[in-house]
Amino acid sequence: MSALSGRSPAEGSIAGRPVVLHYGDIATEYAALRAGAMLVDRDARGRMRLDGARAAEMVAGLVTNDVQALTAGTGAYAAALNPRGKIVADVRTFVFSDHLAVDVPPRAVEGWQAMVRKYINPRIARYEDQSASRRQIGIFGMRARRVTAAITGISSDTLAALAPYAHLPLPAMADTAFVARVPDLELEGYEIIVPADARDDAWHRAEDAGATRTGLLAFEIARIEAGRPEWGLDMDETTIPQEANFDELHAISYTKGCYVGQEVVARVHFRGHVNRHLRGLLVGQSEPPAHGTALLDASGKQVGDVRSGALSPRLGGIALAMVRREIAPGTTLRALGQDHESSVDVAELPFPL
Repeated sequence: MSALSGRSPAEGSIAGRPVVLHYGDIATEYAALRAGAMLVDRDARGRMRLDGARAAEMVAGLVTNDVQALTAGTGAYAAALNPRGKIVADVRTFVFSDHLAVDVPPRAVEGWQAMVRKYINPRIARYEDQSASRRQIGIFGMRARRVTAAITGISSDTLAALAPYAHLPLPAMADTAFVARVPDLELEGYEIIVPADARDDAWHRAEDAGATRTGLLAFEIARIEAGRPEWGLDMDETTIPQEANFDELHAISYTKGCYVGQEVVARVHFRGHVNRHLRGLLVGQSEPPAHGTALLDASGKQVGDVRSGALSPRLGGIALAMVRREIAPGTTLRALGQDHESSVDVAELPFPL
C-alpha cells in the first residue's frame, strides 16, 4: 500500500466537481511517476454513452477526428468545435461493438453536452450522461502497466500492445467497465472506467499493488511537462485546434467527412497557418508567472500570454503559453504582470522527459 495512504486529502473543485488537490506530500506524489505509478482520481471528467447504429456517424459530425473509421476496441482524441472553428471541448472517444463511450475534461462538460443536445437526435443515437453512474481512475508512470495488470487481470503483454486510446473490457464486467491506454502524461498510462459501486475496490487494489495516490497538483505538473493543453486553462472557445497543437496530438483528420467548424480547420491547413501556437516556458527556479500574464518581446510588444503554470521538481518553474508563431523556441521574453516582472525562455513541447 502507498506510503501516503494514511494522509488526509486536501480538497478543491473544478467547474463545481470535487477534486483532491493533494494527499499531504506533492513531491512524493509527483516522484511516483518515475519511481512507481501515480494513482489519480479522474472522476471530475464528464462521461457519456451513445448507442445506436448511427452513433459513430453522429459523433463524427461533431469532432475533428475520424470516429467512423474506428473499429471496436479502438479510440481517438479530437476537438469538438463551434461553427467558427473554435474549441468547445476536447473529446476522447472509445468505440465498442454496440456503443461509444466519450469523456471530456470538467470545464468542457457543459459545452459538450450542449453540442450533443443541439446536433444529435436521440431517436437516431441515444445518449446518456454517465458522469455519476460511472467512475474513473488513472494509473500513470514507469510501473503503471504492472499495477494495471494486477488490478484488471489483463496481462502486461496485452496492455503493452494497446495503441493510444485502445481499450479492453474488464473480465467478468462485460461492457460496464473497461481499461484504456491513454497518452495524457507522455509516459505510460491507463485509465479504468467502472460502475460507481466498483470504484473504491479498484482504487484500493491499485494502492495494494504499489500505486501512490496522487492529487491534482502533482498531476498538473506532469501534464504541463507533457505539453498537454487543458480546456478552460490553455485553450477555450477562442482557440483554433491547430493553435493548441492538435495536429501534433494526432487529433485532426483532413480526409474525413464534414463536421461542425471543419471549414476553418481545413482552410488553415490547406491555405495558410495560424498566427499563434501553444509553447512551453522555462522560468528557472522561480514560480511561473500567473495565468494571463502578458509576454513581451525585446521591443516591448506583446507577443503572447501565460496559460497553465507549475513549479516542477525536475525543471523548476514551467508554464504553457500562447505565443505568436514567429517567436522561436529559445527566445527570451519578458513576463509582465501587475506586480511582477521576470524573464522566461520559450521552449518546444513537450518539455524534456
